Amino acid sequence: MPHGGKRGASPEALALLDEAACGLLQTSDDGTFLRVNRTFCQWVGRAADELVGRQRFQDLLTAGGRIFHQTHWSPLLHMQGTVSEVKLEIVHSDGTRVPMVVNAILRGSEGQIVHEIAAYVARDRDKYERELLLARKEASRLHTEAKDRALFAEQMIGIVSHDLRNPVTAIVLATELLGLDELSPAQDVAATGILRAAKRANRLIGDLLDFTQARVGEGLSCVPEACDLHEVASEALEELRLSYPGRALPHVHTGDGRCSADARRLVQLVGNLVSNAMNHGHPDTPVTVTTNGTRGDALTLAVHNDGAAIPPTLLPRLFEPMTRGTKASNVRSVGLGLFIVREIARAHGGEMAVRSDASAGTTFTLTLPR
Repeated sequence: MPHGGKRGASPEALALLDEAACGLLQTSDDGTFLRVNRTFCQWVGRAADELVGRQRFQDLLTAGGRIFHQTHWSPLLHMQGTVSEVKLEIVHSDGTRVPMVVNAILRGSEGQIVHEIAAYVARDRDKYERELLLARKEASRLHTEAKDRALFAEQMIGIVSHDLRNPVTAIVLATELLGLDELSPAQDVAATGILRAAKRANRLIGDLLDFTQARVGEGLSCVPEACDLHEVASEALEELRLSYPGRALPHVHTGDGRCSADARRLVQLVGNLVSNAMNHGHPDTPVTVTTNGTRGDALTLAVHNDGAAIPPTLLPRLFEPMTRGTKASNVRSVGLGLFIVREIARAHGGEMAVRSDASAGTTFTLTLPR
């Protein structure tokens, strides 16, 4: 290598090393320059005689680079004999920083330990890494903003839904009071329509409040008390049959139905599952509800309907909010019913499962700890 190159090397070899496409240098074990090629000198803006015997390699590094050289570079080089692809910043004579990727080998030469180093300017790599870091920071910022906006939106849903419940409840009560008086046929039709729409709005508000509580709060509230799953399901179905006149809604029950659960929440769960089955099942076939208490430690509640199978790709996310199984035109929903079903199951320490195929139909099953 020039400027103290290897003895016996030809002038052509020395010139080739001097003009190599990378910086080539040799230092003593303490980092003092012993040899350096012209390429490296040009990159750092210093003449060879300014470096050889006068400065140490680590003297050209930034403050952070010098710390790294002392705490990592030197110990690692002595331990394994090589250091590969280390990115450092060399300080140019004009004060600017030159990013370089450095490889080093520790050798014994003429009775002393030397470090042979190859350095490559890495401006493009440095630019890419900085751009990548900025892009990641920007992505993280956007992700945080999106989460904040989503949380704010969910909180607003809860606030608005809560404020809407009182006037809608007032409409329901006022309409029911009107029904106590004798109305003309036209008035009776109008009052019935108002009452039906207001009750539907009340159910929707309830779903939105439950959604907010599940997503923003600590999960759905649940007050378990001693009850009978068979009786709870039977009472829920009596009311549901009024909502679906002309549709068969049988209830099959076996075993001991006694358990500790929130009966109000179970009625809500049955209502959501039956509504889902009615909307998506075949209209000429029954929706069957089965409660089973033959197991000692748990009970099950299943709702079955015939009809088109749920696509297999949809099954894993069926209980997520805003997910719908089909594009049936008669389905008017914000897509929270099955999400709330899952949250009610979780609030009881239970779980939901679903099976669906064209021949056997679709069955949603709640497993409930007794």
